[in-house]
Amino acid sequence: MYAFALDSEFAREVRCGLTRTEQKTLPCRYLYDDVGSALFEAITHLPEYGLTRADTRLIQAHAGELVDWLPRNTIVVELGSGNGMKSKPIIERLRRRQIAVYYPIDLSSTALAKCAEELAPLGAVCPLNTSYLEGLREVAERRAEGQNLLALFLGSTIGNFEPEAAIDFLYAIRLTMHPGDALLLGTDLVKPVERLLAAYDDPTLVTAAFNLNMLARINREIGGDFDLRQFEHVIRYDEQAQRIEMHLRSRIYQIVSIRGADLIVDFVPNETICTEACYKFCPEQIRTMARTAGFRLEAQWIDEEWPFAENLLVAV
Repeated sequence: MYAFALDSEFAREVRCGLTRTEQKTLPCRYLYDDVGSALFEAITHLPEYGLTRADTRLIQAHAGELVDWLPRNTIVVELGSGNGMKSKPIIERLRRRQIAVYYPIDLSSTALAKCAEELAPLGAVCPLNTSYLEGLREVAERRAEGQNLLALFLGSTIGNFEPEAAIDFLYAIRLTMHPGDALLLGTDLVKPVERLLAAYDDPTLVTAAFNLNMLARINREIGGDFDLRQFEHVIRYDEQAQRIEMHLRSRIYQIVSIRGADLIVDFVPNETICTEACYKFCPEQIRTMARTAGFRLEAQWIDEEWPFAENLLVAV
């Protein structure tokens, strides 16, 4: 008997993704259980993966400029906060002029506990263990009259959405906001292909372990019998779509059973499961995307060492 029955979201999405006829898929958010989150933390320290360091550099360099722009009595909500360390400079700067109120939203209770522990000395930390939009709507409903809202969506997570879905998601954020509320959006930028491939296929195989952990999670949580030795981590880049993809490729013909998803599925040699698609952006594309979703691009800061942008979007 498994904790995740067929009516669980995880089991349903695994069944749906692995029964696709053209390309088997698994949603990238399931990469981040406790094991996956620890592996991703290790990835962020690899020399080949500069995205997180660029994100951090920009926030540290421009936190003061950002907070100086914000109206008085602003509350902060972060979508996918993790341990909250990237946002710490913003909270520190905000508390110099007001009581800092910070709502981290994450599906990992472990990450939220760490976030609350680390940032509690800086102000009121109110963790929400829920999805991005549900948490954001809850914060929007809680805020008092006259409070402004700053939402943080960092790390280029927006790149995991298909282009139309990304605009829909930004529009859904906009619907929770009042005119003048703001969104700080992190976006990884287009860069040389060789540099991108190295970032997602490091020689120490940490990213491979992160990707393969998706199958291990299925085994642990919904009774799969994947043999991880018979799958390998592979990377593809679609230059026209500006998208890098992570796949797990079957080395042999094999049949896999997933009892919690009521599924038996076969894989032919070299067939892949796409576990993540990461879209990269040109700076001007962000302005267009923001305008389509009901925002104005107020400011854009770009890291010189690793092309990455922090974008301040204002609800209009």
